[in-house]
Amino acid sequence: MFSTLALIIITCIVSFRGIHDNSFLERYAFSVEQITTPQQYYRFISSGFLHINWLHLIVNMFVLWAFGSGLEVSIGVLPYLLIYFSSMVGGNLLALIIHLHHKGYTSVGASGAIAGLVFASIALTPGLQIFFLPAWVFGIAYVFYTLYAIRSRRTDVGHAAHLGGALIGMIIAILLFPHTLQNNLLPLLGILLPGIILLFILIKKPDFILIDKNMQEKQLTIDDRYHLSKHHKEEEIDRILDKINKKGFNSLTNEEKNTLKK
Repeated sequence: MFSTLALIIITCIVSFRGIHDNSFLERYAFSVEQITTPQQYYRFISSGFLHINWLHLIVNMFVLWAFGSGLEVSIGVLPYLLIYFSSMVGGNLLALIIHLHHKGYTSVGASGAIAGLVFASIALTPGLQIFFLPAWVFGIAYVFYTLYAIRSRRTDVGHAAHLGGALIGMIIAILLFPHTLQNNLLPLLGILLPGIILLFILIKKPDFILIDKNMQEKQLTIDDRYHLSKHHKEEEIDRILDKINKKGFNSLTNEEKNTLKK
């Protein structure tokens, strides 16, 4: 459980800094523009230690402890960390592929990595109970819910990125412990096959999952709100700079001056 506890502590420290320092958050968040142009590949991992607010952080850390602590004891530190970081990078890589032409897209959070741990647990112990359901039933339901959520455009591609991390976590667990596939072939195929087909569709036809432009903000995920908030802030800064250019710095209100300082 030491590695799980260490991940939680490090994530809390980094997230605390990001929550209180927006420039720090933007410097290490997942960003399509910064990954593809300056090639800041460290953002694939650094973004997984950041969270947009305390609720986002607390929920993720609770799930990390609930699933991670037992999984670490069961499979050992190295396989555990391999699954965690591979799922983190894999989820972000899927987001990059889908949003490759959306240079302004940004996101933060450990959800992809944690989904990988959850689905690795499902692969190794499909009889595990999750929300009073057998784990394999939960896994199949999660895959089909993701398909429904994306097709109905009720949520954004964040679901797809989480699914990418989840399936990578499950696949790595099966590769490391192949006996689990032999013992639980049908339930695992019931999760993997539709999940892989969905990922293939997302990669080949990313426009299939774009959000409607008139979608209300209340329907957006945490990652959406971060992206939208950043976009609104950039528009506000542009407006203030334009005001300075036309009327001078002294024309700014105290609120506008504070916005520039931030």
